[in-house]
Amino acid sequence: MMKKAENIIVGISIGDLNGIGSEVVLKTFEDSRMLELCTPVIFANVKILSFIKKNLDTAVPLHGIDKLDQIIPGKINVLNVWREGVDLNLGTNDDKVGEYAIKSFVASTKALKEEQIDVLVTAPINKYNIQSEEFKFPGHTDYLNQELEGDALMMMVQDSLRVGLLTDHVPLNQVASHLTETLIKRKIETVKQSLIQDFNIIKPKIAVLGLNPHCGDGGVIGKEDDAILKPTIEKLFNKGTLVFGPFAADGFFGSSQYEKYDAIIATYHDQGLIPFKTLSFGKGVNYTAGLNKIRTSPDHGTAYDIAGKGIADYNSFKEAVYLALDIYRSRIQYEEMTQNPLKVKEK
Repeated sequence: MMKKAENIIVGISIGDLNGIGSEVVLKTFEDSRMLELCTPVIFANVKILSFIKKNLDTAVPLHGIDKLDQIIPGKINVLNVWREGVDLNLGTNDDKVGEYAIKSFVASTKALKEEQIDVLVTAPINKYNIQSEEFKFPGHTDYLNQELEGDALMMMVQDSLRVGLLTDHVPLNQVASHLTETLIKRKIETVKQSLIQDFNIIKPKIAVLGLNPHCGDGGVIGKEDDAILKPTIEKLFNKGTLVFGPFAADGFFGSSQYEKYDAIIATYHDQGLIPFKTLSFGKGVNYTAGLNKIRTSPDHGTAYDIAGKGIADYNSFKEAVYLALDIYRSRIQYEEMTQNPLKVKEK
């Protein structure tokens, strides 16, 4: 149950400390007006962030806390998830630093579950150095799907452009075997519900991209589009969901067809993310739709090549904060609208 639309507490997992995560977080909150919109809580260590702040020559004031009940509105709160020092070598892949990225992420997810923070924004991690006996997940989304309620779906968002995925971190040669009627129905319904409750779109229109070139050309270049995608889409459409397709993916974005729909669902990762990032790189947001809690992240990675140079573009991270706040408010509105629906009297 959401309680408020003001003073939203934004939890931030710090990501890979050798990357640009800390820089984009600090740059986002250099603008003091951000603190009028939300109260940030960075899950890290105040000493190490102070060191990074000094290295970046920024005057962002940090408020160290040891417990979440010490959060102060109007401050950039830093929860000390660990006490010991961390040796940093900016721009390098380091397994030890990966451990601290996961400490931050696990602690912030726990706080989100326990409603000690309202939303979660995650800075970029390195998927290679986070792996351990305790953490065996490809990334943020899979862990959140385990820990939270719902069915996680990766959705990239930039203004009215929203691209969801039927499959995300799946090898290309395994995508076709994942495309079942059950999965397709579930993912389309997840996108539909997210558009309604998270984006205030009452009757959303959804487009689905085909798996094969030219949607298989009648079975000449693959049968999955005609055998699985098309009949499943038709079933959902006949039941009232405004879902259309499958569309040939090659010309869908170049011809601006995407502008006619509230969301586009791609069958696999690169099919959706290549056009999305081409159209909106640096301003896009990765949103984990379908869960009972809200998590967003920027649309870029650790960017080791520019880490520590003070030149990282923070706009995607700032947009991730904005989107988390907008969705939080939208869910409050949706909850209020659906809590006590009017009952129709029987004649």
